[in-house]
This record gives sequence, structure tokens and C-alpha cells, in this order.
Amino acid sequence: MGKKMKISLAVLRRQFELYQDEYEEAALRVLRSGWYLLGPELEALEKEFAQFVGAKYCVGLNSGLDALTLGVRVLGIGRGDEVIVPSNTYIATVLAVTENGATPVFVEPDACYNMDADKVEAAITDRTKAILAVHLYGQSANMAKISAISKKYHLRLLEDCAQSHGAYYDGKMTGTFGDIGCFSFYPTKNLGAFGDSGAIVTDDPKIARMVHMMRNYGSEVKYHNEIEGVNSRLDEIQAALLRVKLSHLQELNAERNWIAKQYLESITNPAIILPPPREHANHIYHQFVIRTKNRDGFQAYLKEHDIATTIHYPIPPHLAECYRYLGHHEGDFPIAEQYAHEVLSMPMYNGMTKDEIQYVIDITNAYHG
Repeated sequence: MGKKMKISLAVLRRQFELYQDEYEEAALRVLRSGWYLLGPELEALEKEFAQFVGAKYCVGLNSGLDALTLGVRVLGIGRGDEVIVPSNTYIATVLAVTENGATPVFVEPDACYNMDADKVEAAITDRTKAILAVHLYGQSANMAKISAISKKYHLRLLEDCAQSHGAYYDGKMTGTFGDIGCFSFYPTKNLGAFGDSGAIVTDDPKIARMVHMMRNYGSEVKYHNEIEGVNSRLDEIQAALLRVKLSHLQELNAERNWIAKQYLESITNPAIILPPPREHANHIYHQFVIRTKNRDGFQAYLKEHDIATTIHYPIPPHLAECYRYLGHHEGDFPIAEQYAHEVLSMPMYNGMTKDEIQYVIDITNAYHG
């Protein structure tokens, strides 16, 4: 098994060090320019990211949550409307719905941890206005079926791509199936900034224009406020740094796939359920998520061996204290609740060494749960 090592869940500094000169040059370029908001770096990033995902327009925003919230708002969804969401997503997906006064309607996940496309139709009512699909952990939901359902029932379709930068389904990038794709560039993401930031992508020029106005107090021309907006701007330094990382994203994702391949091929412990592949989809392994019956015991065992892990996510949104008013109870969504008790995110980061990977594999295989 070799000597004991200390393994972090993620080490962001290593990815920075890979391209340190480029990042520092980009930051200095902005500092010396004297232009720090809504400038040429953001404009360039928006063009480059739109091209990367295959969308016509990209609008940079302050965070992934803002992208989701403004995405719901720009589609005119509000009080009295229902939005179908996964029952096992991060709370931000649901906050975007409730922030606009709409009601989240939960649908259970499939074996790949995304919204079960076969259960969506049963959740549709005469108040349903949209489906908000999430590509959790770095793998696309079944977008062929979800897109077909949205068209059949004339529903708007949003995608939460906070964890799927570079993931595709049937050759098409996540974020381009629906009306709006919402991205987070939080530092831990595959395309992570060095602070908060996010973006929406769309092929609809009206949506792009509206979000452009919304992010800047509802105005295109200063002091001419056409709509009620917010302050949600992706600043020039973050844009410049993201441009550097975007230029290397394919190689960074390839490295994560290589690490995942080592795990998938070498973790043989029958107590561990490895992440399953989806047909027609790739995986960018934003997280490498396993399941095991005695999750808390396994996590404690790994901690004893200095291997850090975390749980994405321990409390499903329908059981969150802030959503008690929705009237859901334990047992309402048993698959999401089962996953919440069994999932564990293993160490996964760019710059992870072969020795570190092998240590995680050896300790995992030696576990007797």
C-alpha cells in the first residue's frame, strides 16, 4: 500500500501553476489597461465561450446562481408558474425558481444522477412553464428525451451547466439544447475563475439583449433604465483569467478523464458503486462520485488515512429547511434521499500525481465495510 499520504479533495493551486505565466500576464494586462468592467476582455470571453459551446450568444454574469435566476426571469416565469427540476440537485437550481416566485416541481434522478427523463411527463400540469435540466457531476442528462418532451408540451427549456463545461450529449454541447444554458465559473469548476462569475448562453437574440440589460441595472445606455435590472457583471480580470483557462479547457478535461479512468479501472472493491456512463454522452468528471451503503463509515475510514472527501449533496432540496413551506416530507423522493445517504465525492483535481491517485485506489480497495 506504500507510505501514508495526505490527499486533498481539490488543490486549485496546481492548476494555476500549470499556466501561471499566462494567468499573471492576463491579470497585469487588465490592471494596466485601466478598464475593469464591461470592457474588451469580457467581450472577447463572451465570443470565445459562445463559440466553444456552439451557441450564438454568451452574456457574462456575476455568478452561476445569477445566470439561473436571470434565465428563469427573462423567460417570464413567475408567481403561479411551475418549473420541473431534479430532486437531487444543488440548492441553487431551486433557488433560481423560487427567487422568481415560481414553484419547483421535483423529479427523481436516474442511475446517472440526472433527472430521469422517463418521469418528466408525469410531473407536467397546466401550470408547468419550463423544465430546468441539470447536468450533475459533469455528465449530461438525457437531453434527447427531455428536449422532445419540452417541444411536445411547448415548455421552455433551461439547462443548469454549472458542472458540465465541455460535456456533450450526442455530439452537442450541454447548454445548447434549450432556450438558455446557465454556467457557473466558481473556482472549483472545470472552467473556474479566481472568484465568483457565471454566464448564460443562448441562440435567441432577444434573450441575450434582455440579459445584457438585466445584468447592468436594466439599461443599455447609462441612466436609461428600460427594465428593472440587477448588478450582475463579470469583471475584466475574471474574464481575462477565464480566457486563459478556456484556451486549455480541453486538455484539463482530458486530464480529469485520465484520472477517472485510473479509478474506474483499478477500484475493484465490491462495496463501492462507481459512476455509470450514459449512452451517447461523455463525462468531464467535475466530481468523481461513488456510492456505498455505509457512506459515513467509508468517509471516516478515508479520513483516518488522510484522504479528504465531501458529499454532493447531503440534503435534497425538498428536505431543506428553507423549503419546508413546500410541504414535502421524508420519503417523498426516495431515490434522491437514498443518493444523499450514499454518494461521496472522491479526490479529483488537475495536477493530481500518479502516486496520489494510486494511494486513493489502494486505500479504497482495502476498505471492508
